Formats: sequence, structure tokens, C-alpha cells
Amino acid sequence: MVDSIARVKHIRVTPQKARRVVALIKGKQAQEALAILKFAPQGASEPIYKLVASAIANARVAADKDGEYLDEQDLYVKNAYVDEGTTLKRFRPRAQGRASQIKKRTSHITVELATPEVAEASATSNKKASK
Repeated sequence: MVDSIARVKHIRVTPQKARRVVALIKGKQAQEALAILKFAPQGASEPIYKLVASAIANARVAADKDGEYLDEQDLYVKNAYVDEGTTLKRFRPRAQGRASQIKKRTSHITVELATPEVAEASATSNKKASK
């Protein structure tokens, strides 16, 4: 029953583009998600690949700390989401002495991995709480 989270903040990828890549891996097994991200043509796939690999390493460390056995094949992407980070504002010269604003957007990306036992345990606790 291992649950791990990995976050990366202020990545120079727009949230809209990162969400397209994150949608590819939601609900998939962690190893399958890595394979998908490795061959995805989008630019956001590289930092998300590193993030999923980091979440797998975090799960391994958590399992070692608790003295549990962890099979990395059992891990799956429980949740993955992209939040908007700070926006860098730059200016570009335009005609007749004017200036237009350029917004360079950043993202905060979070990936949560879990083993199936954790998912079953949380589902049963939610059922008990609703009764």
C-alpha cells in the first residue's frame, strides 16, 4: 500500500499544452506512462517524464522506509494535474512607439502514484464515510 506524490513548479510550459500531455497518462500504469511520454512528440512530455520517474523513485523510498515490498509494475497514475504558475510579463516594441505585452506562462505539475491496494482502501473508507 504505497502512495507517492511528485511535484514540479515553475516549468516554462503553458498549462494548456501540459494538460494535453497529462491527459495521455491519467489512469495508466506507471511504466506504461513512461513509455507513452518517451515517444510523445510534445515538448511538455520531457519534464512530465522526469516527474513520473521521480514519483516512482519516491514510492520506492517510501516503501523501503515502511519496510514494505514494492513491485513497480503495480504502480499506476492515480491522479495528475496541471496548475497555472506565475506569468512572466515581457514587452515587445510595436509600430508608432507602442508596446505590446507578451505573457510567458509557467506551470505547476503534480503526479500522484498509488498501488491498487491504496485505491481499494480509500474507496472503502469513502463508502463508510458516506453512510
